[in-house]
Amino acid sequence: MEHVKCLIIGSGPAGYTAAIYAARADLSPVMYTGMEPGGQLTQTTEVENYPGYPDGVQGPAMMEDFKKQAERFGTDVRFGYASSVNFSKDGSEPHQVTFDESVTVSADTVIISTGASAKWLGLESEKRLNGHGVSACAVCDGFFFKNQEVVIVGAGDTACEEASYLAKLCTKVTMLVRREEFRASKAMQHRVENTKNIEILYNTETKEVLGEKAVEGVKVFNNQTGEEKVIPATGFFVAIGHKPNTDLFKGVLPMDEVGYLKVEEPSSRTGIPGVFASGDVMDSIYRQAVTAAGTGCRAALDAERYLAAKETAVEA
Repeated sequence: MEHVKCLIIGSGPAGYTAAIYAARADLSPVMYTGMEPGGQLTQTTEVENYPGYPDGVQGPAMMEDFKKQAERFGTDVRFGYASSVNFSKDGSEPHQVTFDESVTVSADTVIISTGASAKWLGLESEKRLNGHGVSACAVCDGFFFKNQEVVIVGAGDTACEEASYLAKLCTKVTMLVRREEFRASKAMQHRVENTKNIEILYNTETKEVLGEKAVEGVKVFNNQTGEEKVIPATGFFVAIGHKPNTDLFKGVLPMDEVGYLKVEEPSSRTGIPGVFASGDVMDSIYRQAVTAAGTGCRAALDAERYLAAKETAVEA
C-alpha cells in the first residue's frame, strides 16, 4: 500500500491552495482531483473577483493555473475519486482512503476539499445555458448583468440575499417562489418585499430558459392556474441551495444538519486527528473561490503543524 505524508481529496481553489502550501512545506502532497477536476469553477466562464487577474480569467484557465503552480512545487496530481475511507479515530495509525474502488492510499494527514454542488432545476435549457446567462451564484456573476433585467428562483434566506444583491446592480429582479409563501426568515422576506425593483411571483415555476447562445427570457407558469408567460431577462439565477459533497463521510466525521463538515474554528481540524477540511465542503456561508483558497491555506498549515507536533512527541 502506498503511503504519503499528506493526501488531498478534491481539486478546487481550496485543494490546490492546500497543495501549494503543503508542497512548499516538504509534505510531498498527493492530490486526487475527483470526477470534476478544478471543481465548480470549471463550469464558470468569466471570473473577475479573484485578486491577481486584473482583466478577469476563464474559470477553467484559472484552475489550470492553480494546478500548474501546485505541480511546480512537487504536488502529485492524479485523476480519481474517493470511494471509501478508513480513518484512524485517534490518529495513532495512518488514515486510509480508497480511490476508484480499487487503489488504497494510506496517509499521515488527509485534507478534504471535495466542495459542494449547486442544486439545479433539472431543465435542459438551464444546463445548456449554464455559464451563458445561467448562474447559481449572484455574488460571483451579478456584475455581468449590471443595468439589465434578471430572474432568480428560490424562497429561502440565500435566495433573498442574492435577490437583494442583484437589485443593487440590475434594473429589475423578478423572483420566482414556487409556493405561496417564502421559506426565508421574516427579516429577509421584508427586505425583498420592500425593495422597489424586485417583483415577487408566488406559485410560479420555470418551464424553460429561452435563448440559443445566451439567456433572452424565461418562460414560467403559475402552478395554481396553469397560466404561462414569458419574462424578458438576460440572466437566470438559481438559488435553491447547495449540497456539500460529503456522502462519503457520513457517520465518520461531524456534520451539520445539511451535511457540511464541522471544523474546530478557527482551525480546519475535523473530529479526527490528522483529518482536515477546507473550502465549500465546510463553508455554507461564503462559497467564494478566494475564501475557499484561504481555508486551503489553513488546512495545509494545520497539517504541517500536526505532523511537526507528532515528530516532536516521538523524539521526546
